[in-house]
Amino acid sequence: MPPKQPKKIPATADVVELDSSDDEGSASATAAAGASRSKDTHNNKLQSNGEKLPIKTAFAIDYGGGKGTDSRPLENRSFWRAGAYEIGPTKSTFIQGDLEHARVHPKFLHSNATSHKWAFGAIAELLDNAVDEIDNGATFVKVDRIYNTKDNSPALLFQDDGGGMDPESMRKCMSLGYSSKTSNTTIGQYGNGFKTSTMRLGADVIVFSRAARSGRATQSVGLLSYTFLRRTRQDDVIVPMIDFDTSDHWAEPIVYGSKDDWSSNLKTILEWSPFASKDELMLQFDSIGSHGTKIIIYNLWMNDEGIYELNFDDDDEDISLRDEANHVNASKTNRRLLELQSHLSYRIRYSLRAYASILYLKRFSNFRIILRGKPVKQFSIADDLKHSKVVTYRPSASVTTKEVTVETTIGFIKEAPALGVCGFNVYHKNRLIRPYWKVTADGSSKGHGVVGVLEANFIEPAHDKQDFERSTLFLKLEARLKQMVNDYWKGHCHFVGHQPDGMRKNEVPKKLATQPQVEEVSGKISKTRLNDNSAAFQPIFGTESGSIPETSPDSTSLDDICEENIQLFMRCEGYKEKQVELKRTIEELEKELEETRKKSARLSSHLEIQRKQTLVTQR
Repeated sequence: MPPKQPKKIPATADVVELDSSDDEGSASATAAAGASRSKDTHNNKLQSNGEKLPIKTAFAIDYGGGKGTDSRPLENRSFWRAGAYEIGPTKSTFIQGDLEHARVHPKFLHSNATSHKWAFGAIAELLDNAVDEIDNGATFVKVDRIYNTKDNSPALLFQDDGGGMDPESMRKCMSLGYSSKTSNTTIGQYGNGFKTSTMRLGADVIVFSRAARSGRATQSVGLLSYTFLRRTRQDDVIVPMIDFDTSDHWAEPIVYGSKDDWSSNLKTILEWSPFASKDELMLQFDSIGSHGTKIIIYNLWMNDEGIYELNFDDDDEDISLRDEANHVNASKTNRRLLELQSHLSYRIRYSLRAYASILYLKRFSNFRIILRGKPVKQFSIADDLKHSKVVTYRPSASVTTKEVTVETTIGFIKEAPALGVCGFNVYHKNRLIRPYWKVTADGSSKGHGVVGVLEANFIEPAHDKQDFERSTLFLKLEARLKQMVNDYWKGHCHFVGHQPDGMRKNEVPKKLATQPQVEEVSGKISKTRLNDNSAAFQPIFGTESGSIPETSPDSTSLDDICEENIQLFMRCEGYKEKQVELKRTIEELEKELEETRKKSARLSSHLEIQRKQTLVTQR
């Protein structure tokens, strides 16, 4: 007879296991459905779309000391301090016959979310999930502020009309390291973004999703609550979920274990979510339609001063980062600094609307990001540059990597030379990873106002998608971009009133008067004319007037020299690749030569033996 159990959690909730990996084909459906004292529960199967998935039995866990629940928010509402608490003794009781497994302590949810240093990076992850649903019919994603009906606190809403998640997909979404995205075009790939992003923005999240798979319509609710896990002193990640079959146009509960199990999951969701009744919970599906997903993040994190990190009040059509925005307003401002702070490169630090406007490189044809009721207008950085040109770059990857060609649009911002904004906006699979990445040395005026845009799919981003892994290819790209800025600066800085390097001020008008002036649009020369001696020039500043030119001026234009330099560099890169190929060919030929020598030695030895045997026979 089993020993008497302590007070159980009010839900036979799902346990997220840590036995899955980041590899897309090796992850298992780790969310379990139902705890039972019967040994037969270990052999239950979760049926979804006709498939059977093995489930693992949840453990009976008490609240500790027999005390009741406490549904209040966490004491410390600052994200960076929410993980600083002592882990108490284990309260779990293994059910006889179960196999032990790697378990996930709730503290891991917080430490895992610290990969997002920036709250907008977490929001971008959730936008990525909606954008990935475009292939499944998604036409919009809404981001808005709503209110928790229980305490009137602000909550963050994400909603899309994509394909939605069936019960199986919902459990994979709540699992750690599981990703079902196999397309090379999807942004998500690690199976960790939903957990890290939601937990970075708030302590709790509830998910509603409707889907239709193989003729079966379902709707599911899942709750991932750090508050619930902390308040009930859990030492494993418990995820209550309930599912309904809506194929017959009414919601029929899908029961995997027993009706009591299903009801217990519902009770836990109602106790720890913003919704106090089943009717309130079901009303959330009305706005979803026949398919789609709604995510509500509540108990949002606050800053160290006890104010919500996300600011919904200053702009009814935007969401801003309070601390970043306050830093801008509190700084000593002059005219030049105000102009800088109004530039897009500065506004993306604190304005979600500004950041979302450049988050994706290609314009959507039938998809909108709707922020607080108003669509975000996508902004093309490349189209806003003046004197722009396109530079082709072929990364010298390993011999086993397929050759790729990267086109970089580079030019001056329209505010140049008044503003010194510069840097490259580097995208990966259409998603912005590094905005305004400054590759030139600090303190140097060279490259001021020069901005570039490129899509680097040949290098891998970090897990938070805010930087790249510092691989050899990344370092080569950094060096190439530096050279790109230098080459562009030499040939184009005079267009915005800067003095080319190695030239005296009084020589610039003579130099420019004798060389053809070109107007470049998207890398193509659209107009060519010769200046006369009466042409007006912009004021020149940059190098001291006493500098000595490095080379004597001639009739060759700087653009031609730069273009020739690029062509030489490309030829050099081609020769390097050929050198690698030749080295590999030489190694193969040397191996063949060595094998041939060995064969020759064996044949010579064999012939010598036969000759001696023949001589012996003749004697």
